[in-house]
Amino acid sequence: MHIHSLLSPCGDNDMTPNNIVNMAKLNELDIIAITDHNSCKNCAAAIKVGNEVGVTVVPGMELTTSEDIHVVCLFPDLESAEAFDNYVCERLMKFPNEADIFGHQYIMDENDEIIDELDMLLLSSCDISIMDVKEIVNSFGGVALPAHVNRDSYSIIAVLGEIVEECNFDFIEVSRSGNPDNYNYPSITNSDAHYLANISEKERFIELKENTAKCLIEYLSNGRC
Repeated sequence: MHIHSLLSPCGDNDMTPNNIVNMAKLNELDIIAITDHNSCKNCAAAIKVGNEVGVTVVPGMELTTSEDIHVVCLFPDLESAEAFDNYVCERLMKFPNEADIFGHQYIMDENDEIIDELDMLLLSSCDISIMDVKEIVNSFGGVALPAHVNRDSYSIIAVLGEIVEECNFDFIEVSRSGNPDNYNYPSITNSDAHYLANISEKERFIELKENTAKCLIEYLSNGRC
């Protein structure tokens, strides 16, 4: 539920929609999410590829809040994700991307053809507070999870010292190197893949009524694990 395409400046150039989805298929994954930094613009292509090969692709984003905290945001459909993308774009700090330093930010179609390149740096923070992010994401039909809470940078614990109860998160994300038992929250463990080799094999499971983005969002919104 946390994979970066080459749209993310830190994403490898091999992380194209086709490569990501077909690697997930090879790894026998049923459902994945595309979560680029502060953008959902490669979700549409990945969803089309997923429909062709039988992998459910959840549209998502890794948002950077005004406090420099990363939050995984997942949505039940592309329309909701794109609406949130527009909302975030209006609130993203406006710094030009220096491609020779950070890498290109390519938008691709379902054939892995480059159709656009974003000029505004996606690694910037947004004018959205961690205290408000859950309510805002919920208003777009999505669910928000503090990302990689066990890491010493860009996590809610690293920045604020704790998972603030007033944020009312239903789930948190723990990265592979962390221990979910260390946190008194329902949690999921994700790869945060920036390279094809980082995409997990079929190691972790969630039982859903249907293999759809909508059912996943309902599950995570109920705080069940």
